[in-house]
Amino acid sequence: MKSNISLKNINKLAIPALISGVSEPILSLTDAAIVGNMSLNATESLAAVGIVTAFMSMLIWVLGQTRSAISSIVSQYVGANKIGQIKNLPAQAIFIITTLSILIIVGTYPFSETIFKLYNASDLILKFSVDYYQIRVFGFPFTLFVIAVFGAFRGLQNTFYPMIIALLGTTSNIILDVILVYGIDGYIPALNIQGAAYASVIAQVLMAISAAYFLLKKTVIPLRLSFPFNKEIKRFLFMILNLFIRTIALNITLYYGSAFATSYGKQYIAAYTIAINLWFLGAFIIDGYASAGNIISGKLLGGKEFDLLIKLSNKLIKIGIITGIIMAVIGGLFYNVIGTVFSKDIEVLTEFKNIFWIILVMQPFCALAFIFDGIFKGLGRMKHLRNVLLFSTFIVFIPILFWLDYLEFKLHAVFIALTFWIIARGIPLIIKFRKIFIPLSQKV
Repeated sequence: MKSNISLKNINKLAIPALISGVSEPILSLTDAAIVGNMSLNATESLAAVGIVTAFMSMLIWVLGQTRSAISSIVSQYVGANKIGQIKNLPAQAIFIITTLSILIIVGTYPFSETIFKLYNASDLILKFSVDYYQIRVFGFPFTLFVIAVFGAFRGLQNTFYPMIIALLGTTSNIILDVILVYGIDGYIPALNIQGAAYASVIAQVLMAISAAYFLLKKTVIPLRLSFPFNKEIKRFLFMILNLFIRTIALNITLYYGSAFATSYGKQYIAAYTIAINLWFLGAFIIDGYASAGNIISGKLLGGKEFDLLIKLSNKLIKIGIITGIIMAVIGGLFYNVIGTVFSKDIEVLTEFKNIFWIILVMQPFCALAFIFDGIFKGLGRMKHLRNVLLFSTFIVFIPILFWLDYLEFKLHAVFIALTFWIIARGIPLIIKFRKIFIPLSQKV
């Protein structure tokens, strides 16, 4: 029986994945918006949130690749009707990744001040960065647990329960942010930036509890750790290794962007914080369709339905371009309003408006890059993703950034370099995919 790649089925997977994916940047955007509107040291606090978010994103994206690896393997076994053979793999993957996360807490907590000095943070921004991080980092194992569970659900072609879990986390984080940052007069003191960190940790714990509940109640996947290791654990670890190298390259890009922005002054890093978090929001909106590509492509590969794989990619290209254009238009309509949600500082808003148009222009290119990222993850071809990121970071992004910085383009340098970086990520993946799978589809 042929798999269903209708637009209806794509949306059935993509829309819940979009909602759950958007929850991640919304957590950071909520912190940024609420912290940026505090009455005391708002600009410095907003800058600190931006720096810590950049570093936390690096950690989450490096170790959070378990979601893609688990999803890829599980979906391929679903397509081959052999799901029983890998039922114990997710629990083993969760054990490995949460153990690593605890080691990272132990390794980074005592050195947090040194870490954020590398981002050019100093004085109040450095102090607030350390305060924020030393609380938020304790939510890290819970975040990775949730990400791994989401991978199992995606492999099973289910994005509904991850959406419910993500909505719970987002809603609780927003409510707790308001209460803990601003306080309730006579009951709860205003904790300022530390309150935002506590809100995030509590939301992450709630998400982990609900993720465990839904996985145990709604799927055949157990959470009980069992040995010996599944036969696919070796492939899983090789996927993780390639994605690890890829994500290091990705985060070198984000590190340089954050470090250069910080070096220009506090209004620049604050503006960068707003802009990059809106960029993340756009990325995670597109990630709904990237997730659909990830989920369905793995299943199609497992069932050797190569003709449908080509049709799926063509549909997703059209959807991605249209979605990217729609986001750019919406951003343009609210161009002069969006920044004021996060800051009232005139200097910050001026710098933000100067570069926001670049983020809008790159949206269709982002859509193509992220969708084919998702497809290649579903296919398990992590080596190609690794090579493309190494190329786009070290051959494209860094040289352009240093050149434009030398010309004193400041934030324009960062976001123009990011645009070329995105283009260099997307086009090679499209070419490689069609080169591999068009011949295979013609044999079906």
